[in-house]
Amino acid sequence: MVDVIVAGGGPTGMMLAGELTLAGVDVAVVERRPTPELVGSRAGGFHSRTLEVLDQRGIVDRFLAEGQTVQAAAFAGTTLDVSDFPTRHPYSLGLWQNHIERILAGWIGELGVPLHRGREVAGFVQDEGGLDVLLAGGERMRARYLVAADGGRSAIRKAAGIGFPGWDATRSSLIAEVEVAEETPAGIRIDETGIHGLHPMEDGRTVRVIVTEQQLGPASEPTLADLGKALTVVYGTDFGVHSPTWISRFTDATRQAEAYRSGRVLLAGDAAHIHSPAGGQGIGLGIQDAVNLGWKLAQVVNGVSPESLLDTYHAERHPAGARALKHTMALSVVQRVDPRIGALADVVTDLLTIDEARKRLAGLVSGLDVRYDLGGGHPLPEHPLLGRRMPDLDLATARGTLRVFSLLHGARGALLNLGEPGSVGAGRWRDRVQLVDASYAGAWELPVIGTVSAPTAVLVRPDGYVAWVGDGSRAGLEDALGTWFGPPTSAT
Repeated sequence: MVDVIVAGGGPTGMMLAGELTLAGVDVAVVERRPTPELVGSRAGGFHSRTLEVLDQRGIVDRFLAEGQTVQAAAFAGTTLDVSDFPTRHPYSLGLWQNHIERILAGWIGELGVPLHRGREVAGFVQDEGGLDVLLAGGERMRARYLVAADGGRSAIRKAAGIGFPGWDATRSSLIAEVEVAEETPAGIRIDETGIHGLHPMEDGRTVRVIVTEQQLGPASEPTLADLGKALTVVYGTDFGVHSPTWISRFTDATRQAEAYRSGRVLLAGDAAHIHSPAGGQGIGLGIQDAVNLGWKLAQVVNGVSPESLLDTYHAERHPAGARALKHTMALSVVQRVDPRIGALADVVTDLLTIDEARKRLAGLVSGLDVRYDLGGGHPLPEHPLLGRRMPDLDLATARGTLRVFSLLHGARGALLNLGEPGSVGAGRWRDRVQLVDASYAGAWELPVIGTVSAPTAVLVRPDGYVAWVGDGSRAGLEDALGTWFGPPTSAT
């Protein structure tokens, strides 16, 4: 028996497994792919908040070393420059999914996470003590919790009876990596059907192709003939495409699970939400799901917090996911050109010349504007830090300068005392929350919002979000500690 089985060894599943392992939870990943090699490059990178999340765990440099930083956030052809945002990562990172998975696999391998390949969850039965999980080959595993990170067609979500409402596809596109016999045009082409383009890849012989189909394609796997036909309609030639590495079809279907939890089963990543890949939100949303869920599930498994803490996962991530899905729906609409859509795009482009509008939309795309509703019982309910990501400040401490994110490398919470030494403390939660006496003389700035008043103390959750803000007193601190880090110990 293990504490948690994670079904799915993609970026979401591996990130969650790493989070659970850092918290001392016995976790096993089961992945239906028999080998670690991902056929094709797939998705293409991260936005700022996801990079911050990786920085919080001390592994962002592994990704930065292999990717390319760019201002990739855009809407209706307008770049949403985030270079002036208060973050150490005011950019997107271009890095193909096959590299992302390889790097994450290396990290969880260092942590000792078992990853069982060639195994797929076929069913499960819940009881009061856990779940019996049936694998496709007939093998059974026992776990206390099961997390579905098994993609948009999640068999676990369906077996759990969780609804997946949303909007059906209106159009489909083919994406492929192939070789060609003819010279290809440079750049993107957008017409009344959608977006098309051919881009040479690093090896100098393979071309990455994206082409929108004239009619909504079937659910079956696309063929090289399908790709050639779609290219010919748009370009008048199929460029002699041959030797495909992979061909896939995606649509603008948008759906979100009604609940992210059903008893001992939880959903994360594409199992919880699917959407158009427009805007590059996919992997980042899954990783942020994993980091929100990981420490909460660990505290429940370890007996630190009651099971009700898991309800905050849905309460926080479902609204954040819904906002992102609405953005991808809007973005996919303007990824084609006709007079009406062109008029809409022109209006939006004009509005985005207003700096406030640019910051609002850039904050959404980058993930830097996410604010969780943490509920009441706080002395400063209107302080803009509450429920938002903690800025990665350079703190002056007795040990020298410390970055806030460095305190989160071990996925533990932190209480930052920025006032008089001893004015606040973790008390009977000191075994779970690290206390840091520090000072910071600079301005406190948040993306989109700007400068905010400096707090005297801040309670930071393991996922980097602020759970309590001090105003010179300890009012509300124990309530916040109890809410997010479980009942206090009996020791004084």
